[in-house]
Amino acid sequence: MFNDAVEAIFDAALAPASWPTALQKIADCFADIGSVLLYGRDDGGFGYIESEALAGKATEFFSDYYRGPDLRAVRAVERGAFLKHDAFTDRHVVTEEEIESHPYYVALARMRLKYFANAPICPDWRIVAGVVIQRSIDRPPYSDDELRTLTFLGRHVEKAFRLGMRLLDGEMAQAGLGEALTRLKMGVFVIDSSCRISFQNEEGARLLGDGLSVAGDRLTFHSTIAQRQLDMAVNYRGPADDGDFGAKALMIGRVRSEQPLTIYVLPITRKSSAHGDFLTHARAIVLVNDPDNSEPPDPSLVRDLLGLTLGEARLASLVGSGIRLRDAANRLGITEMTARTVLKRVFDKTNISRQPELATLLAKLMRC
Repeated sequence: MFNDAVEAIFDAALAPASWPTALQKIADCFADIGSVLLYGRDDGGFGYIESEALAGKATEFFSDYYRGPDLRAVRAVERGAFLKHDAFTDRHVVTEEEIESHPYYVALARMRLKYFANAPICPDWRIVAGVVIQRSIDRPPYSDDELRTLTFLGRHVEKAFRLGMRLLDGEMAQAGLGEALTRLKMGVFVIDSSCRISFQNEEGARLLGDGLSVAGDRLTFHSTIAQRQLDMAVNYRGPADDGDFGAKALMIGRVRSEQPLTIYVLPITRKSSAHGDFLTHARAIVLVNDPDNSEPPDPSLVRDLLGLTLGEARLASLVGSGIRLRDAANRLGITEMTARTVLKRVFDKTNISRQPELATLLAKLMRC
C-alpha cells in the first residue's frame, strides 16, 4: 500500500484532479478512513482537497454536529505543534480528559471518528499546508512509527504539490498539460527512457549552461547526486528501490550566481503516462527553481539541510536572512516569546548561539 500511495502522489503532481485518489491511498496505508490536503490561499483563507471517503465530511461535521471552533487547530497553534513536530497527533495538542469529554470529540464520536494526524509541508515559501489523516473511533491512537511514515509521505506530497498547486490555478487547469507547463515560471524538462529531453519550457532553456546542460539531447547535471536521482527516476520501479528516493530537493552549484539552483525530480508512472499523448514516452519530469535573491531561503531546504522541523526552518529562514525576530514572528502568526523559544531550539540543534552565526551558516549552505 505504501508504494501505491507514493505512485498516486507522483501521478497527482501532473493530474491535480486525481489528488482525492492519492489522498485516499495515503489513508489506506494506515487503514484509516481518509485524508485531507489543507493549504493556505493568497486571500488568507484555506483551501482543501478531500480524499474520496471524506468528501463532504468536514462540512457535515461543522454544520450538523459541532458549531464551535476547531479545537485541534486552535490548540495546535497555541501549543506550537506546527513548530515542534514533523508530524503531530491528538496527544500533542489536547489532554486525555478533553479527548474523552470535550464537545468537539463528543461530536466526532457521533460520526464514528476520533484521532487525527497532521504532517505540515511547505510546497512554496508563501504556502502553509498539511496532510491530515482521520482515524475511526474503533482504532487506537497514532504511534510514533505511524507519524514517521506520515512524515515521509508528506515529503512526497510536498514535492508533488509544488507542481500540482500551479496546475490547479484557473488558467492552468483549463490548458493542456504541455501548454500549462510552458507557462510555468520555473524550468521544466520532460525526460524519456533514454534521458533525452522530449519537452522543455522557455524558463528551462534559459537555465541551460548554468548547472545543467544538454549533451546529445540528454539532460545532464553538473552534480553526480542529481544525475543519479534522474537516472533512478527514469528507471523507477517503486520507492522500494531506495527508501529515500526523491524525498528531498537537490541543490546544484552554478556559474552565473552564488545561489544554487533547486532541482526536483519526479518519476512518471504508467498512470501518469495515460493522461495524454504528451506523456506517452515520458519517464521523469524535472523542475528547476532559480531562487529569488530577495526572498529568504526555501524552508524545506533549510529543514533538510539542518535537520530541523518545518516550523523551526521557517523561522530560521526568516531570521537568518536578516528579518528581525519580532517581524518574523508576526509573519508566522506566532508571539515573539514563542519565536524566541523556537529560535533557541534552532541554535541548540545547529550548535550556534547568535543570529549573525545563523545568517552565516545559511549563507554558506545556500552557496553549496
